Amino acid sequence: MHVYEAIRARYSVREYLPAPVTDEQVNRVLEAARLAPSSSNRQDWRFIVVRDAGRREQLAQAASNQMWIAGAPVIIAAIGTNPSSVMTCGLPRHAVDVSIAITHMMLAAVEEGLGTCWIGMFSQDRVREILGVNPDCVVVTIMPLGHPHGGRVPAKSRKRLEDIVRYETDSR
Repeated sequence: MHVYEAIRARYSVREYLPAPVTDEQVNRVLEAARLAPSSSNRQDWRFIVVRDAGRREQLAQAASNQMWIAGAPVIIAAIGTNPSSVMTCGLPRHAVDVSIAITHMMLAAVEEGLGTCWIGMFSQDRVREILGVNPDCVVVTIMPLGHPHGGRVPAKSRKRLEDIVRYETDSR
């Protein structure tokens, strides 16, 4: 699969088949994160793979009771390990770096025939507690991973390129 095909095929999957995800598939998805670029190559991240059904259910409850999340056979929690670090431009380094790694994982998942969804609505404290995350770290997302229920990519509504791109300055 070419990268543009993966980009077009990726969508937020909210219903999963009960089919297992192999260790090899999970490792290839994690390898994509490992290879992702990071600020000054710091790689200030950690990824927690959750397969246990009870723990997946707890995570779904911690995500505002979005119980469909627990239907994925795997949830990967992406952790920023140095949340106090700020880039010169003023952005928190972990938010940028971990987001890049997660995007790599999402595209690798498409290549594997798997689906994902970025979950941002969750209790930071509760997820930290469930996963035993150090208090000096931050959970950036919990990402369900599994075989999508349904075979076709839903149509995506996207703004036109002309509406989101400017050249040289932000004025038209």
